[in-house]
Amino acid sequence: LTTLPNEILHNILQWLPPKDLGSLPRVCRALHSYVKDNQKLCHDVYLHHFDLPPAEEGVDWQDELHGIVRLENICLRETAEEKASFSCHTFLLFHPLSFVYDVVNRMLQHASSAGHAVEASDTQYASRNVDFLNSLFENEVNREAFLQKSSLFERVYRSQHQLPSDNLSKEQRQQSAKLHCLYGKSILKVGRLRSARTYPYACSKVYDIRQYTAQTRWGPFMNDGSDRVDWEKVEAILIVLGNNVYAKKLTRLFSDIWDNPFSGSWKGSFITSPSPDITSLDAMDPYGVTGTWYRLVCFLDYNDFFSYNFTNPERDESPLHTLDVGEATRLIIMRIHVTKIEQAGPDSEYSSDLPIVHFEGISRPLDDSWDDNASSDLRGTVGLTKEGEVRWTSVSIFHGHERWKSEGVQVGGVRSARGVIGNWFDRDYDPHGPCGPSAYWKASDSE
Repeated sequence: LTTLPNEILHNILQWLPPKDLGSLPRVCRALHSYVKDNQKLCHDVYLHHFDLPPAEEGVDWQDELHGIVRLENICLRETAEEKASFSCHTFLLFHPLSFVYDVVNRMLQHASSAGHAVEASDTQYASRNVDFLNSLFENEVNREAFLQKSSLFERVYRSQHQLPSDNLSKEQRQQSAKLHCLYGKSILKVGRLRSARTYPYACSKVYDIRQYTAQTRWGPFMNDGSDRVDWEKVEAILIVLGNNVYAKKLTRLFSDIWDNPFSGSWKGSFITSPSPDITSLDAMDPYGVTGTWYRLVCFLDYNDFFSYNFTNPERDESPLHTLDVGEATRLIIMRIHVTKIEQAGPDSEYSSDLPIVHFEGISRPLDDSWDDNASSDLRGTVGLTKEGEVRWTSVSIFHGHERWKSEGVQVGGVRSARGVIGNWFDRDYDPHGPCGPSAYWKASDSE
């Protein structure tokens, strides 16, 4: 093999699986010299197994392959404890959770269309990167090791008298929560017998009025005015909504959104229609706002909400007790269109990397048409936060008066098919509420 011309050797080795390519340098000195720092070979091996990244410039193909192989090796370990203690010489200083988080995020950032839609969907592109991640995390032990390390899951496990084996930082808990959100399928039961429910703990966070402050913009953001996403809040919302989607058997209608791991959790994963007019506002809108969107809104009976928040003795900084009193769920259809596009100014709360898009439209109920709160006019904005996340703000208008407002973040980034997850609340920021979780995802480019 080592006597072959380099061109022929390249044509043979480019078909190797990434893991085998990683072992090749240990065979002999000649192969070690040929493979080491061979970016072209690593590039071709990568593209034979994974998506072509939207932006190839600056990608270190050898590092990408090494990261993917290490991710695979971690996920092949048998127990969650073994996965959490995994180390190798290149990342001894890092917790495996942080390493897994970095590689999964990069794979989703590098995801692109495989040229066809995912099964049972006409709105989401398929992706080889997503298929690979799905194959790793269909293993329940991998989900336990890396998607269940947020504060919410720590509370659940402590309730089962299972003490967490590792002492994680706040940043690592955020990383685990974001991985769960990118995974997209709500983890509703955990534990050895899958008897511990996450829903009551998620409800206790989503309906805790203390989470809604001026610093968080009453949305899923950090309580420091930075507009950085608080992924532990987004995770709690995901669990509450996911529980209600399953309870109402809506997964049969929206399985591609609520029951298909990692699908749509990447930039540009929504299948867009060709724009007939390149001079229109829609053609200049980077977010793909115009169209028809499904929306899910959940809320408590106000007596339950008030009792939980204002007759509760636990009014210190600790989490409130679990909440499991049942919610109402509304499925709504929104039809919105772009009305204005502007650049963010130097003093704007938004990043100037992308414009701010304004929209208007209507919302109508798809289930309980008698609910007046589901029928309204809409207006809002979409922009990029300085952290680089897509922030959606909308206001519901009844008879000319603004009534409800919502703040959300688009999971996966610009034009992701996964959609927007966030909070709704009183337009005047009433400290007595009500408030709750909401999500919306795009169904069509046509309004």
